[in-house]
Amino acid sequence: MSSSDIFIGETIGTAVLILLGGGVCAAVTLKRSKAQNAGWLAITFGWGFAVLTAAYLAGGVSGAHLNPAVTLGLAIEGGTEWGDVPLYLASQLLGAMIGAVLVWAVYYGQFHAHLTDPEIVGAQPTVEGMVDQSAAPKAGPVLGIFSTGPEIRNAVQNVVTEVIATVVLVLAILTQGLNNEGNGLGTLGALITSLVVVGIGLSLGGPTGYAINPVRDLGPRIVHALLPLPNKGGSDWGYAWVPIVGPLIGGAIAGGLYNVAFA
Repeated sequence: MSSSDIFIGETIGTAVLILLGGGVCAAVTLKRSKAQNAGWLAITFGWGFAVLTAAYLAGGVSGAHLNPAVTLGLAIEGGTEWGDVPLYLASQLLGAMIGAVLVWAVYYGQFHAHLTDPEIVGAQPTVEGMVDQSAAPKAGPVLGIFSTGPEIRNAVQNVVTEVIATVVLVLAILTQGLNNEGNGLGTLGALITSLVVVGIGLSLGGPTGYAINPVRDLGPRIVHALLPLPNKGGSDWGYAWVPIVGPLIGGAIAGGLYNVAFA
């Protein structure tokens, strides 16, 4: 496939992924949303449908990697040229940022209502109002719409969780439809992948929110830092390396495991 195919497919596909995935997080989180408090099941299935839609949309154009961990795993497995990897990653990051901006546009009024609500604003201590300024909140009240965060902040555990979850995702993608002829599942693979993502969210998403995709976290986190959201709080850059490093390690391990056990 050409460079323009990769750029167009990955940018649009990842934008749709984040629009629908971040959209369900906004729907569940924000005040004045009809889906507020719909819960974890809504989020996990929403992200699964986001993957399904984006993968079907981009599959015939760029292969629908939509995730640097998938691109890395495929490069190690041999299905993607290493020379194409930088373009895949740059396109995915751009798409993720576009998708996050679109979530903000769709829920513009809800963001304003949520972040100006006295209950929300009053629950967020400010640096100026704290004796111990180092204890100021690392994550703002809507950061979870844009990026992930741990329930228990333990760097080793958080990285291990992301590594394991990403190994499951990428290995499931690499082994789709293996048979004697080496044929894959074609477009049916998008459905299988979306169900795998739902399963990961339900089973492994509790500790960290299952980024399993570096740009899914980094792109929207950058947008959160840049958007003119009132009382938005911090973007928790101290944690941002975890959902980048963990999935990349997981993708690399999955590619290596595939070559050892399945190739």
